[in-house]
Amino acid sequence: MKIYHFILTLLCCGISMAQTTISGSVKDSKNEPVPAANIKVVGDAAGTVSDGNGKFSLKTNKKPPFTIQVSSIGYATQKVEVASASQNVVVTLESSDNKLDEIVISASRTPERILESPVTIERMGLQDIKKTSSANYYEGLENLKEVHFNTSSMSFKSINTRGFSTIANTRFMQLVDNMDNSSPALNFPLGNLVGISELDIQSVELLPGASSALYGANAFNGILFMNSKSPFTNQGLSFYAKYGQTTQEVAGTNDYWDFGIRAAHAFTKHFALKGNFTFMKAKEWMADDQTDVNGGAIGHTANRNYNGMNVYGDEASTFINNVGQVSRTGYAEKYLTDNNIHAIKADFAAHIKPWADDKEIILQHKIGMGNTIYQGASKYMLKNFIMQQTRAEFKGKNFFVRGYMSTEDAGDSYDMQFAALNINRAAKSDTGWFTDYATMFLQSQIFMGVNATQADALARNWANNNINPTPLPLVANGQPQFQPGTPQFETAYKQVVSDPDLRTGAKFLDNSKLYHADANYNFRDEIKFAEIQIGGSYRKYIMNSQGTIFTDFDGPLKYDEYGAYTQIQKKVMDDRIKLTGSVRYDKSKNFEGQFSPRVSVVYSAGATKSHNFRVSFQTGFRNPTTQDQYIGLNIGAFALIGSAPDNLGRYTETQNVSTAGQLLNGGQATVDLNGYNAYDNAFTSASVAKFRQTGNVADLQKSSLGYIKPEQVKAFEVGYKSSIKGFGVDLNAYYNIYNNFSTTARVYAPYYGNVSTDVATAAQALSNGDARLFQVYSNSVATVNSLGLGAGLSKKVYKNFELGANYNYAQFDFNQDEDPSFISYFNTPKHRVKASLSNTKLFKNFGFNINWRWSEQYKWESSFADGMIPSISVFDAQASYALPALKSVLKVSGTNIGGKDYLQVVGAGRIGQQWLVSWTINP
Repeated sequence: MKIYHFILTLLCCGISMAQTTISGSVKDSKNEPVPAANIKVVGDAAGTVSDGNGKFSLKTNKKPPFTIQVSSIGYATQKVEVASASQNVVVTLESSDNKLDEIVISASRTPERILESPVTIERMGLQDIKKTSSANYYEGLENLKEVHFNTSSMSFKSINTRGFSTIANTRFMQLVDNMDNSSPALNFPLGNLVGISELDIQSVELLPGASSALYGANAFNGILFMNSKSPFTNQGLSFYAKYGQTTQEVAGTNDYWDFGIRAAHAFTKHFALKGNFTFMKAKEWMADDQTDVNGGAIGHTANRNYNGMNVYGDEASTFINNVGQVSRTGYAEKYLTDNNIHAIKADFAAHIKPWADDKEIILQHKIGMGNTIYQGASKYMLKNFIMQQTRAEFKGKNFFVRGYMSTEDAGDSYDMQFAALNINRAAKSDTGWFTDYATMFLQSQIFMGVNATQADALARNWANNNINPTPLPLVANGQPQFQPGTPQFETAYKQVVSDPDLRTGAKFLDNSKLYHADANYNFRDEIKFAEIQIGGSYRKYIMNSQGTIFTDFDGPLKYDEYGAYTQIQKKVMDDRIKLTGSVRYDKSKNFEGQFSPRVSVVYSAGATKSHNFRVSFQTGFRNPTTQDQYIGLNIGAFALIGSAPDNLGRYTETQNVSTAGQLLNGGQATVDLNGYNAYDNAFTSASVAKFRQTGNVADLQKSSLGYIKPEQVKAFEVGYKSSIKGFGVDLNAYYNIYNNFSTTARVYAPYYGNVSTDVATAAQALSNGDARLFQVYSNSVATVNSLGLGAGLSKKVYKNFELGANYNYAQFDFNQDEDPSFISYFNTPKHRVKASLSNTKLFKNFGFNINWRWSEQYKWESSFADGMIPSISVFDAQASYALPALKSVLKVSGTNIGGKDYLQVVGAGRIGQQWLVSWTINP
């Protein structure tokens, strides 16, 4: 209720101390209104934006005469003198055919024209946000050059730039109002689940390359900046409502709802408040791929050890003498989640300007909650999760000091795989099920004379359903398998998803936190020969999963990181050459310190300096994530082990030894394993696969993976930006060299036998099924290289028609012989093409936007499953009509129009079609 009370307070408060109110309108050279133009009083914080009819009203404490500055994307900035408060200010903006004069801050932590950026940068401004043809502006980022999406859920999309990412893109950083909104426990962004409402978003800037020299760890393959509007310059009450339907082959047609409200008011020139609230509700893109993850047909009739892609519980598998490897019957994903998703976001901010200058204090709190699906090593239902961020910042013209805290609560989230495993076990233990299966399989062959295929069908029916079609004297070892929809299944399901003990339940707990502080000072007013900046940051992680994710069963685990940087910029040769040099040092608790330098040169050629060439050398590094270091998670088929030195002994598990293996294990029926087994006494998975084919012990190879350490990248980039006869041209190419590339690998740790000194016994353990599969976190000894290029063109082709197109090429290379077990997780198409056609003023108050994108087939690799992503071609479009009298816009949009359901992530739901009608009121 506090949220609603706060919003009502903002709506009801209309007191203003401004002394002067001016009104006017903004038009273009054809006398057409220019909506969403920025109007600012020069030398004062007062500002506003024009409405859908180009009109504006601006309050300021300044008395005439004074100057206002008017700007809008696609137009040249104009300054107008205001002589009196009664003056009707009419501003005419001249069209500009390119966006290269837009101001960006992220590339150098200082305002500069995008044309002069020392590195590749993409930007989405207010006009781009308004005309997006996607369901929302965040999904519209997929139409930018360099951006590729990995979709885990309709409400959870992960941005991929320059490759090497899964849904959990820990190589990419996302800053929302300068706060890292990565999950404190998982260390990767959660899409826009805790982001910014489309009513409050001011701009989005994307740096697709390495940026560690200024932004530290994890600004490795890209960084996204999402900036919200100030309540001083964007005031009033705004609202949007969207209704539509989604259509997917396996889920059918379902409703989609989304609405939001923003309230902002500057009570005086010193104090302003704003609040935002959004709610989205929809049916998930359902995942229903039942093909075997190991290849082949669907079902146990084709493979006794069947492991369906979106079937869980069949990970319980064992080797039965004279039968082979057999898995239990599982449950399809659709029975383990209702596929209903919703997302709620709210944020509140107080902006205080105590003095007459531009110094500002910002106090902000953000909260995001809801349901979504995350696919990692397993499939997770994030249900009723909550993530919050609280920020305090003091900033001025040349400095900022900020601190923020991120907290999360997993709520009722659970692991679908463990849910299925333990629902099965609630009916019958794994030992009981496999005993029933083996008994019926062997006895049906002996007493009934059936073949192996028939014996398998009889054995599975007996183990699942306790149905014995023979007069054999068999006694079942438990109840029949619970069928979805029955009271027995529902009771077991509710019990399992509320139980955090993964031996009997599926719920995971997470109350992790992150504390961060950073500061920056620019000496441009004190030092004149060059622009010099210094800055630094400190961060503390507190992991608290109560042993359900990390090895924190005896209390929260903590570690910290800190860093400092400096940058110098200098223009020479009549400002035609801009030189930039940066260096940063970072240190994390468990690792050695890292230096990250960056140097760049920008040369502006031509009479108007409109031909801009750039070359840069950058470095980046990525500290191992909290999972890389401290995870200790038994997910059944394998266990995930982090390699922090104090983590290996903390993880323990007990495994049963086969009857044959007990003779080699001193008669012991069980064995205790820990993280040291995974790193110090294990075979590579590739050599085990070969051994199982050949039976030759000499094929087995000891895993030599070491404990994980930070990875580094050296990035070389060249680029060109210009406007040539009305064409906006943006070209770039890069070459990256990765060292200590962080990766995961599967290894087999035998229950007995030393893989170095007693290979024969360890090999026998493999043959007896007495080996544990671990997924470990380490670094590749191979040098990994990647390269790519991008080209973007834009032009106003006829009247207000704007045409855009871009192309990206991405490739990587490494020597497999240097590291046979290396998995790249590149997950990026080699070729991608995107195009757009728009006209915001096709005729009075009417505009449209069309987007098309294509990418070729590529290989997807992840700890969940591998496979091929087919080539896709997607067509999106929107048409909008402004209602100036109501200060609103009506929009109809569609995504994947006329297309088939397509895949972005192996194992996730295919993406269908979406149609929306929206109404936005934004005075």
